[in-house]
Amino acid sequence: MRSQALRADILMLITAMIWGTAFVAQRIGMDNIGPFLFTGLRFALGALALLPLLIWRGRTEARHEPFLQRGLLLGGLAMGLALTIGINLQQVGLLFTSVTNSGFITGLYVIVVPLLGLALGNRTGLGIWLGALLAVVGMALLSIGEGFQVASGDWIQLAGAFVWGVHVLLVGFFVSRHDAIRLAFLQFATCAVASLLLAAVFEQTTFGAIWLAAPALVYGGLFAVAVGYTLQVVAQKHAIASHAAIILSLEAVFAAIAGALLLDESLSLRGYLGCVLMFAGMLVAQLWPQRHDEQLATAGKA
Repeated sequence: MRSQALRADILMLITAMIWGTAFVAQRIGMDNIGPFLFTGLRFALGALALLPLLIWRGRTEARHEPFLQRGLLLGGLAMGLALTIGINLQQVGLLFTSVTNSGFITGLYVIVVPLLGLALGNRTGLGIWLGALLAVVGMALLSIGEGFQVASGDWIQLAGAFVWGVHVLLVGFFVSRHDAIRLAFLQFATCAVASLLLAAVFEQTTFGAIWLAAPALVYGGLFAVAVGYTLQVVAQKHAIASHAAIILSLEAVFAAIAGALLLDESLSLRGYLGCVLMFAGMLVAQLWPQRHDEQLATAGKA
């Protein structure tokens, strides 16, 4: 159980790194095409990239869950709809705010998850709250500079943070009951179809524009979606949702670093201090001593 939890933490940390650097691709991609089309195409690419693994698993496993199983379809659809809303709010918000601010505000789901979990009757230990607090303070130091004003894009990202909190809880709920890879594929396909429909209604583009956006689409589709979101689903099978939220929120750190290196967004000493506090928050949430009943609950999820 301990090794499974450690493996889950490492996978989620890799996911956070991929997601954080993907903010740059998301911003650059919209230099040529609209936010809904960018999202739809990259999630379609991610679903196609996952398809060979899906087929291989279906052939090699003696027992596997069929796609027409009701619970699996419901889980994939629910996760996909939450993903569609969250990622498109994030994508549109990036038109009106920086990669660094977007990473910080999106990462506020680190607080949303335990709050929603508390409303659902889940127990949340002191270590989670302290870790979340350190993470939020760290993200604030990382992203909020002198004279910070709340831009329209920041409000959009804030709305998205609540949706991401719901998504983390949905993933944690359904992945404990159904196959992770099939769930990942279904949520990618749902997000791709819904986003492409939105693009058909609200956006216009050309094949030339799509070609210019291809490098960002490839990175966003193959790495952020096919690898990143799949790792999230696989890792959360052996992780508590509130722990997962704190580790995944480290995408804000990687987004700020990528923004500084690739988009010339400044990262001050204060920003580096924020990074340190976020890592400290992750460690506090993971290492804080738990009461015996909380340890039993954790073991039951592993």
